[in-house]
Amino acid sequence: MKIAPIVDPHARRPSPKPMQVDLRKAFILGTVLWTIALIVCICLWQFGHNLWFRTSTVICAFGVVIGLLLLVWEFFDRSDYRRLGK
Repeated sequence: MKIAPIVDPHARRPSPKPMQVDLRKAFILGTVLWTIALIVCICLWQFGHNLWFRTSTVICAFGVVIGLLLLVWEFFDRSDYRRLGK
């Protein structure tokens, strides 16, 4: 194990450049999964399973709302992100 970078910070290798990633794919996938869970919870809640599906429905609804808000944020942040990546 080399301890030269710890003793002398100038001996370190340069840091890699940040990669460009598409956050829309992750946000869309997460929102779709929360939507599927919301539909399942609503169906089970309507069929009489009141034990914890009411709370789960609210949680899934917030998951969908947060996913949509993240998609809106990513849409407005994308121009800065692409500008910095060039």
